[in-house]
Amino acid sequence: MGAALKVLVVEDDSTLREALCDTIEYGGYRVWSACDGADALQQLERQPVDLIISDVQMAGMGGERLLREVRARSPELPFVMITAHGSVQHAVAAMREGATDYLLKPFAAEVLLEMLARFEPAPEPGVDMVAEDPAMQRVCRLAERLAHSDATVLVTGESGTGKEVVARYLHACSSRAERPMVAINCAAIPENMLESMLFGYEKGAYTGAHQSRPGKFEQANGGTLLLDEISEMDLGLQAKLLRVLQEKEVERLGGNRVIPLDVRVIATSNRNLAGEVAAGRFREDLYYRLSVVPLEVPALRDRPADILPLAQRFLQRYAAPRSGLAFSKAALQRLAVHSWRGNVRELENCVQRASLLAVGPEIGPEDIDFVAAMAPAAASVPGPSPVGPSEAPAEPLLEGDLKERERELIVAALSAVDGNRKEAAQRLGISPRTLRYKLARFRELGLAVPHAQ
Repeated sequence: MGAALKVLVVEDDSTLREALCDTIEYGGYRVWSACDGADALQQLERQPVDLIISDVQMAGMGGERLLREVRARSPELPFVMITAHGSVQHAVAAMREGATDYLLKPFAAEVLLEMLARFEPAPEPGVDMVAEDPAMQRVCRLAERLAHSDATVLVTGESGTGKEVVARYLHACSSRAERPMVAINCAAIPENMLESMLFGYEKGAYTGAHQSRPGKFEQANGGTLLLDEISEMDLGLQAKLLRVLQEKEVERLGGNRVIPLDVRVIATSNRNLAGEVAAGRFREDLYYRLSVVPLEVPALRDRPADILPLAQRFLQRYAAPRSGLAFSKAALQRLAVHSWRGNVRELENCVQRASLLAVGPEIGPEDIDFVAAMAPAAASVPGPSPVGPSEAPAEPLLEGDLKERERELIVAALSAVDGNRKEAAQRLGISPRTLRYKLARFRELGLAVPHAQ
């Protein structure tokens, strides 16, 4: 997969700004924020982005002037303007000045996420799999055989094993490889958004739906739809999904037109779906519809021959500015014997940290730091509603541990991802809301913490 879309939100209302940033993060994108146009220009000097979303009317430099400044410096940078319902003329003027699109207040979170999806870069062609271990080679051979059919495939495995990579490999090996592969993370999207994002909606279907939008099924027509972490889907929505899979057609929310579908569906889960069925948390009929062919991705500890090839691949990715950087033999040995409870994701994070910590041309064992990955890998859970923090979370990060040790883990996780809250929370096995609460508590106690984007 390519890098996540990088978005700059420019809004002087701090509550709305945080809600926008939370929604964008829940969609899987990276986000930075600015309080006005002048602040945005300063941030652009430090951090290039792929998209700017700016309010029109702000104290200080407003959105229209910011648009002109951005166009003078970066004529091709996508720029989306937010304007109030009674100020459509501002949106029209902004489009004439070079704005790429606009959002009309009030708009639902689904509308924002659907708009962001249109700005996502095209996926990289093909998938470069690392499969040196016999266990992973068996997975690849099975995926290659399954690729020649249109049967629904269920890819299972622990969190961080690379289930999405295997799904993309299957798509790349299929006759649909030249058609789109569209992915949606059922754990990252709040329940009230997921239905409209899957099935699409017509203009006026709900407040803020100012224009019709196709859903993920329509976007994937002729290709493949990846339903990532399907076990997190609400039971009611599972019933609607089952009907779409059975009938091979979809109706947008608020519409009455039936849209035929030619979509190959791949679902992933880090849970035991048979156990979820027995517990009443997953529909049995949907389980059998999805698991026509199950494909289990082994944990990294069960494919040890892949550890060092994966580490070398990640080093190439993260040490590009220092192309001569290499692992010492002792560092490779340290990587090879680690238990990797966080699987491939933990290994990637570890290599990225090592590439930053190394001071010479070689990564030594002292540069291999496992501290930020000590929290046990947690099953993915749905993100909170994107309205910003409210209640204080109850769950501790490391129960019984000292606050200072907890702070060190959080600082290390934030440093590894340039302050991105969502990514840091994933590494720590907590929710973004919990992370915000922890940071606020540390500041109250006078403990130093880095700024979180």
